[in-house]
Order: sequence, then structure tokens, then C-alpha cells
Amino acid sequence: MKKYISAILMMATIAFYAQEINDNSTTKWSAGRPDGHAPISITGDHMHGKGQWMFSYRYMYMNMDELKQGSNDAPFDDALEDYMITPTSMPMNMHMLGSMFAPSDKITLMLMFNYLSMEMDHITRMGGTFTTESSGFGDIQLAALFKFFNKNQQTLHGQVGFSIPTGSVTESDVTPASTPDETELPYPMQVGSGTFDPNLALTYLGQKESISWGSQLKGVFRFGENDRDYRYGNRYSLNNWFAVKAANWISLSARLEGLIVSEIEGADPNLNPMMVITADTNNSGGTYVNSGIGINTYISKGALKNLRFGFEFGYPLYQDLNGIQLKTKETLTFGTQYSF
Repeated sequence: MKKYISAILMMATIAFYAQEINDNSTTKWSAGRPDGHAPISITGDHMHGKGQWMFSYRYMYMNMDELKQGSNDAPFDDALEDYMITPTSMPMNMHMLGSMFAPSDKITLMLMFNYLSMEMDHITRMGGTFTTESSGFGDIQLAALFKFFNKNQQTLHGQVGFSIPTGSVTESDVTPASTPDETELPYPMQVGSGTFDPNLALTYLGQKESISWGSQLKGVFRFGENDRDYRYGNRYSLNNWFAVKAANWISLSARLEGLIVSEIEGADPNLNPMMVITADTNNSGGTYVNSGIGINTYISKGALKNLRFGFEFGYPLYQDLNGIQLKTKETLTFGTQYSF
């Protein structure tokens, strides 16, 4: 927590100093260009002018496949030495609907809903295979963004928000051991957190005539326990991106993220941690370095003015996982945004 606060203060100091360098300039950072928004995978990256609305839709596909133990690849046989079952792959689909409204030039409010669907393929110690599925609406996200400054083509804003635990933590499906009845699925297959989770973020943006850059420091903090006597681990991320405006309607971006996820605390009494690796909380959390390459498009005039489309391909550069877990592979994010 101290490191997180120190990083926020350092980022704010650097950004504040940067905007003071050319204090005679009144040129403001502008969202009215294709790179005026961050890569589509990042939320809470920009603010709006007084009275402006924005609605957005994002689709994200994430593929998890094969195992890692720490930072090393691990064969399924390693997991099956200690557990009866191991997952072999897990594709996840997420649909996100969002809205933003600015009651003033200094404040923008944000609301997000999401719907998740997941599958997990497994192999047993005896060589059998089976698949479980879960789907449903996740937790609702609410946030307020506060602008600190916008001058010299640079801007800095903070975010304070929280999630409402509307997503289920009791998703169930039939497994070979439970047939014909359903049994509660392990932690990664649940669609909600079950806890009210506050979050804090600080976002700095800068731009020149044909390039732009940004950095977002964000933390999600878990408190208390849900109805199943556990809570997910805190998440700390630092995203940095750089974009080139190739034309008035399109930009190309590159992103680098550092991510730390803490272990799950507590344990669901309905799960047997010796049965499958995903039911053991020791196999949760880790440290990641992720990359992304994206495209943003922007319509600046006509009937569809202020309509945006974005795409990003993400891939992990480094993963150091607690225990033994499925490793993350590619992530695809598509989205559209419309403001008025």
C-alpha cells in the first residue's frame, strides 16, 4: 500500500512539473482526434466537457492455456502429482457496456456493466477429460473522475470508484464427480467478487501534433469477505502507452502494463483444495508484464461525428504466478464509443 501511494505521488509530481515547463502556453490536451482516447482496453482514461455524454461497448476475449509454476512452464503431469484434476485451457468472453456523463468540466461520472461467459477444459489423473461452463452478469462499476489540470497539451485526472457485488459467486455445473448433480465451481469460474471493492486511479496524458502518450496507475482494493468466506486479492497496475496519429481518422498504439495481483484470502468451504488446482487459493495471484498493439479510429464530422472504433491485441511478456496456474496467452479487445 505504501509503495502504491508513493507511486501515485511521484506520478502526480512529474506530471505537475511537466505542465509548468511552458506555463505561458494555453493549448489544452484535446480528445478530438483518433488518439484522443487511450487503447480500447483501458477504461477511465479520459474526461468530458460539461454536459457531454458518452456510451461505449467493449468485447474482450482472453485465452488461458497450459500451465505455469512460478515463471516456468509446467506439464500437466506436475499438477496431477498433487491434485486429482487440472484445467488445461480456459477461454473467457466479456461484454462491457459503459456510460460517462460530465456534470461539470472538472468532474466526469462513469458507470459500467459487464457480462461474462467462460469455459474450462480439464484432465483427470486417470486420463479422463471434461468441461465446465459459467456465465452471467458481473459486478457493476461506479466511478467519479476529477480533473487536476489541462494545459500545455497535458492533462492529469484522478479516479475514485467502487464495485457493487451484483455478480454471482455461486456458479455451478456438473462434473464427473458430481453427476448428475451440479457442484459449485472454483474461484476463476465465478462471475463476481461478492465484495464491495473500492478503486483508485491516476491518469496522465500528453500529446503533440502527431503523437500522444499516457500513463495510468490503478489499484483495486478488496475488503471484508463474501458469502463464501473469502475475498479476491488486490490488483495494482501501471499502464503506459504511446500512439501515433497516422491520419485525422486513425492512430496506432503500443502499450506496456505492469500488473500485480495478490492471492485470494480465506477459502470457500464448498471447495476441496486437493481436488483441482483452481480450488486451492495458494494457486492464485502473480506478477505480470503485458503488452498491447492497437488501432483507434475517429469520425470528426458528419452525421456520425464523435463515433470511435478501437481494437487491441494483447500478449503477456512475463508471468510469475503463485503456485501452479493456467497461463494467460492472447487477449483481443474490440470496442466502439460515441459521445455527444
